[in-house]
Amino acid sequence: MSGDSSILTPSQMARAAEDAAFGKATSRQLKSFLLALTAGGYIALGFVFFTTSQVGADQLPFGVAKVLGGLVFATGLALVVLTGAELFTSSTLTLTARASGRITTWQLLRNWVVVFAGNFLGALTIVALVFLGKVWQQADGGWAAVVLEVSLKKVHHDFLTAFVLGVLCNLMVCLAIWAAYSGRTAVDKVVAVTMPIALFVASGFEHSVANMFMIPLGILIRGSAGDELWETSGLDPAAYADLTWSGFLLDNLLPVTLGNIVGGGLMIGILYWTIFHFLDPHGTDQPVTPAQRRGPSNTGVK
Repeated sequence: MSGDSSILTPSQMARAAEDAAFGKATSRQLKSFLLALTAGGYIALGFVFFTTSQVGADQLPFGVAKVLGGLVFATGLALVVLTGAELFTSSTLTLTARASGRITTWQLLRNWVVVFAGNFLGALTIVALVFLGKVWQQADGGWAAVVLEVSLKKVHHDFLTAFVLGVLCNLMVCLAIWAAYSGRTAVDKVVAVTMPIALFVASGFEHSVANMFMIPLGILIRGSAGDELWETSGLDPAAYADLTWSGFLLDNLLPVTLGNIVGGGLMIGILYWTIFHFLDPHGTDQPVTPAQRRGPSNTGVK
C-alpha cells in the first residue's frame, strides 16, 4: 500500500500528535480561545444529549442505561474532532511538544489557561441557553432531576476520588484523540473516538469540561427553579444544598482538572513520547504525507 493511502503507523501518529501540539501551543491566542469556546459548547451539548437519554432510563438495567448515555455523549467529542475545536483535556497532550523542546513552559501553560477559559465560557453559554430555553422543564421535571442527581454525585466525591476519576477519564479521552490520528475519513475518526468516550461516561469517570456544564446547570436549577418544579418532580430542594459554587470549584473542578492533566498529559502523551521519540528517536522521522495527515489538517483532530 502506498504511503499516501495508508493510515498512519503508531510512530507516525506520535509525530502527528506532537506536530499538532506544537501548532496549538504556538497558535494565536485569540484563535485558540475561539476554538476553545466552541469545544466547551460541543461537550456541553453532548451532556445535554446524555441527560435526555437518562430521563426514564432508571427502568433499564443499570449498565444498559449508562452505556446508552455514554454513546450519545460521544457526539460532543466527535464534533470537537471534526471541527478542529480546542479542548483542554486533549490540550494536555502539548506536554509532548514541551518534552521535545519545541515549545517553552510558558507557551504550554499559556495555551492551557486560554483553552481552559474558553471551554468554561463555552460550557456556561450552553448552560444559559438550556436554562432560558426551559429545556430543564421537560418530562415534568424529570430532565432537571437527572441534572440535579448527576451534579450532586459529582460534588460529593472526596478529593482523591475525584482526582483518580479525572485520571481515568482523560486516559480514555486522549486515547480516543490519539487513535483518531490513524483515521483518514470523518467516519474513521468518529468510530475511533466513540467507544473510548462511551467507556469513560458509562463508568462514571470525571471530565473537567463536561462538569463545567453539568454542575453549574445543577446549581442554577437548584437556586432558580420555582416551587412548581419541586412539586411536579417530587424532589426536596434541601437535598441539593451541597450544589454550590465553592463545592463545584474546590471539590470537583480542581481535583478533576489535576487528574485530567495526569491521565492525558502524562499517561498518554509522555508515555507515547517516551516510546516513539525518546526510546526510538528515528521512529518519528518517518514522513507523514498530506493525505495521511488529512485528520489534523482538514478535520482538526485536537
